[in-house]
Amino acid sequence: MDYSAHDPDHPGGSDPWASSPKANRTSFGQPRTTDRPSSPLPPQASPYREDSQQYGYMGDQDSQNRPSTASENGDNGQQGQVAAAGQEQGQGQDAPQPQQGQQQAPQHGQQPQRYHATRPQRQQQQHYKLQAKVTGLERNGKKDPILRFDVYTNLPKFRTTQFRDVRRLHSEFVKLGEHLISACPEAMVPAIPPATTSAGAGTDEDEVRLKTSMQRWLNIVCSNDILIRDEEMVFFVESDFGYSPVVRRKQPATGVRRKVIKQFAPPPDDTPELAAARPVVKAFYLGTMEAEQKLEKVVKHRRNLGVAESDLGAKFAALHVQETHQGLSLAYKKLGKVIQATGDFHAAQGTAEATTLGDPLQYHSSDAFIAKETLTNRHILLRELLQAQSATKSKLSAADRLKASSSVKRDKVDEAIAALDEARSHEQYLTSKAQRVTANLLQEQRKWFGRTAHDMRQAIREYVIREIEAERRTLATLESVRPDIRAIDGSGGLSRLGREAHPAQRRASLASSQGPKGDAWSGVPRRPGDGLNRSVSGSLAGPLPEEDENEEEPLHGRKRATSKAGSQKGVEEDEDRIDAKNAASRLATTTF
Repeated sequence: MDYSAHDPDHPGGSDPWASSPKANRTSFGQPRTTDRPSSPLPPQASPYREDSQQYGYMGDQDSQNRPSTASENGDNGQQGQVAAAGQEQGQGQDAPQPQQGQQQAPQHGQQPQRYHATRPQRQQQQHYKLQAKVTGLERNGKKDPILRFDVYTNLPKFRTTQFRDVRRLHSEFVKLGEHLISACPEAMVPAIPPATTSAGAGTDEDEVRLKTSMQRWLNIVCSNDILIRDEEMVFFVESDFGYSPVVRRKQPATGVRRKVIKQFAPPPDDTPELAAARPVVKAFYLGTMEAEQKLEKVVKHRRNLGVAESDLGAKFAALHVQETHQGLSLAYKKLGKVIQATGDFHAAQGTAEATTLGDPLQYHSSDAFIAKETLTNRHILLRELLQAQSATKSKLSAADRLKASSSVKRDKVDEAIAALDEARSHEQYLTSKAQRVTANLLQEQRKWFGRTAHDMRQAIREYVIREIEAERRTLATLESVRPDIRAIDGSGGLSRLGREAHPAQRRASLASSQGPKGDAWSGVPRRPGDGLNRSVSGSLAGPLPEEDENEEEPLHGRKRATSKAGSQKGVEEDEDRIDAKNAASRLATTTF
């Protein structure tokens, strides 16, 4: 059929398919000689260059390349063919460039030009997310706890967007973490929190801490774009009857080989930030591990101290039975109870130390070990890349020697070419993998340093607050026995502290130094929201009423110092006064 009759201006005839959306396509692709291209992909055309007319506003190009509709065939059919023919002639020399663009399109997921420009932009702006929220914890004795959580996602691999009441054992979380560490060398996977805490399995604090730590782990994993795209995440969420990794991957080097590799100097690294990160992470790993071991000894000794104090208190309380003096018998009984209470406080303080600081140190030690091994895997990858580069050079030199030889056999030539292509392909694969791992680990190690520093600050702050609370509680308990000690005899018992003055005239305050408004020993009033008075004020002994001394000292006309910081204003200093204000200075100048 002759199509030239439809176009009188171009008797030679233009291609009737010139108005096709792919009019510039010269062929249907050429067969590839190798599995991987030997040269990097050409850069994409920018819409801001001088030749931006070809890559500019897509609407004009659509109007030229789009096939005419039924309403346009009658009037604008010839104009469309003329424009298409002119475009074909103008782009005849640039035919390879759109062909390369078409080869890039499947790799980068771009849409054909016949679609509007806003559609690929919307696809690029679409952010895939995976969210998990822990809803419950179930314990059955000493077995693995069962964690219940809900999952929300818009990833296309999942069969639905919401998963309610997913139940997984703690051991299944451990399996998932081990798989992610092996399968994603470009990500720093956080360590799995232990199944129990030092607070004791079954306690409310243990449940709260375990749920919080597992929620934190899920938040870190689900916020990582690399980890949420792993296939095992789909299996972990959608599995109906438990979970076990489908694909089991191992570390690039294990056992003795890994230990031998670590003995060598690290390979040349063109990323100084990552090169300096591994020694820091290793030092942090060793430091937290040693600190946790030392703290474990402290906790053990503190618990032993609590047991010994409880025994001592029981022995003191037993002395009041055979004591004939009424005041001393009552003092023995009350002092024994106070020492027993102090022993209980010390045992609880040891548990609090292990919970607030020991568990975070142990967790961050294991987390730092994973980060260190991830950076070690990158060093192993760089070593493999160097070996691949040297292998490629040796294969290339062997091919050159074979090329320069006088007698060449066909089978040897084919074998040399195949070996060279394989070496180049492997080198290119390792190069791209090393670049990807390096770029991702740069971001990952910055995030790791940030969240680790934040978690350690929180752990130290909580540890200090709990220590202050424990010491204040112990001090208030010990102060509660002062009235009984002073009431042993009529002269004031042990209240004189070796002074010659009469105790009735030099009587110290019986008020407790620990109250709702803070610690009177510091002399600084506490802020109400500093977190130090959360649970202490309710457990402390209330302040005892002071005895009125106006009758005993009518000339002076003042009371003794109270426990408040501002109560000493306008009062002259007394050399013989022993209170919280001048106790430190008096002890500093005293010789024993």
